Amino acid sequence: MSTVAHGRFAPSPTGAPHFGTLLGALASYLHARATGAKWLVRIEDLDQVRLVEGAADEMLRTLEAFGMTWDGQVMYQSERISAYKEILETLTVQGHVYPCGCTRRDFIDGKYGPEGPVYPGTCRSGISEDKPVRSYRLKVEDRDICFADLVQGRICQNLSRDIGDFIVKRADGFFAYQLAVVVDDAYQGITQVVRGADLLGSTQRQIHLQQLLGYPTPEYLHIPVVLGTDGKKLSKSEDAPAIDIRQPEILLYQALSALGHQPPDSLSRDDLLQWAIKDWQPANILKVTSLSYETIQNQD
Repeated sequence: MSTVAHGRFAPSPTGAPHFGTLLGALASYLHARATGAKWLVRIEDLDQVRLVEGAADEMLRTLEAFGMTWDGQVMYQSERISAYKEILETLTVQGHVYPCGCTRRDFIDGKYGPEGPVYPGTCRSGISEDKPVRSYRLKVEDRDICFADLVQGRICQNLSRDIGDFIVKRADGFFAYQLAVVVDDAYQGITQVVRGADLLGSTQRQIHLQQLLGYPTPEYLHIPVVLGTDGKKLSKSEDAPAIDIRQPEILLYQALSALGHQPPDSLSRDDLLQWAIKDWQPANILKVTSLSYETIQNQD
């Protein structure tokens, strides 16, 4: 495994790039470049149902338009199915993964955690004969898993109490995000993960998987998610205009401001990026999980 530091930007091509996409890309790019790490791009296109044709190529054109050049070839998760299958088989043989016949309705009246109903382990000791296999779940342990996020601080979670055994292969046959991202981060030698705070709650599940597989745990930095006026994340909001690549400087100034950095006025695109790389300070980012896009646009 490579000893060179690697960061990554890993968008899902489910629509046109918006300001939230730019913010995530810029933060991961700056953190990588400021720390001397390689910056990789991975297209997370496993969920074929939600894919939008041409969105992946538009993501890459947007990065180029904003001067963010990646290292190496772009990875596509849709080309990595055999790797996920192999890891799932290994975890199953080791007794960490089991088939599950439950639907969400089966335990909706039970205990709730931060993300909804906690899976009660119904199929952990064996699936009922009257239930077909719907998904595959990973066993969790009754212990606290903690990590120190560079923005959000120390975060702890007990997966048994808050989540329950979680899905690693879905009922629709697709491998789950939690499994794929851990396998790919290890394969690419990712040492720093910069992403939106909406994924903060996924981190302990990924650390649990990393530990089971003997993978190193990367450094984490979760930036605030950008919300539309309807209070939804821009990717799900009706207030999410596609990025206008004809005015990169304006949007870069807005993005840097949202990340707590105030560059000098009237810099060109490339000079803005160079200034930001030199001045990058994760401690400047607000320790919040969300920001209003309207507020960002109205800042001087």
